[in-house]
Amino acid sequence: MEMDAWLSIIADVGFPVAVTFYLLHRVEGKLDQLIETLHQLPEKM
Repeated sequence: MEMDAWLSIIADVGFPVAVTFYLLHRVEGKLDQLIETLHQLPEKM
């Protein structure tokens, strides 16, 4: 493959993959907080 073809593939696939990993990382932190809160819930009731 030519270099232009590789750059096109990286540009098309790389950016959405990077955004997906970033969003999954943010969601993971919020899910950890939610799980911790749910574990504390019976103690507070």
